[in-house]
Amino acid sequence: MAALRMLWMGLVLLGLLGFPQTPAQGHDTVQPNFQQDKFMGRWYSAGLASNSSWFREKKAVLYMCKTEVAPSTEGGLNLTSTFLRKNQCETKIMVLQPVGVPGHYTYNSPHSGSVHSVSVVETNYDEYALLFSRGTKGPGQDFRMATLYSRTQTLKDELKEKFTTFSKAQGLTEEDIVFLPQPDKCIQE
Repeated sequence: MAALRMLWMGLVLLGLLGFPQTPAQGHDTVQPNFQQDKFMGRWYSAGLASNSSWFREKKAVLYMCKTEVAPSTEGGLNLTSTFLRKNQCETKIMVLQPVGVPGHYTYNSPHSGSVHSVSVVETNYDEYALLFSRGTKGPGQDFRMATLYSRTQTLKDELKEKFTTFSKAQGLTEEDIVFLPQPDKCIQE
């Protein structure tokens, strides 16, 4: 009877402390045998999905951006993104720090001061990559974002379906998903 009571107490404590996420939820799942060197190079952000109120308000005016992925001096990744904003080309650099297994990173937002977990969940390196980010935007504000990177500016329908299914598996809804149109400047070769 005492052993059963101890087992029950252990399960209650796990529930209170937050039982680890299962891989099916994808929160910290990464591409098996992720090869960072194959992930380098040019990508286009073709699809985004997020539960952020800012994203929901702005998604209708967002465009595809070009991102160059290069190694950082700390062993992580530098993501240099060029995008159209207010009819001007802008560039933003994100530095992803490696943490844990290959393909899992953290990003410290200089704007909000928040820390985000970023995982390369799935990629075939030469066509697409699915990334998932999570963090907090403030007290009690859970932030989740799925990103579809493509090596080309034109998406196949199968990739759109894959991204939609992936985003919904992360708890995002159809209204949270957008496939980004190509701007007439900023991402050309």
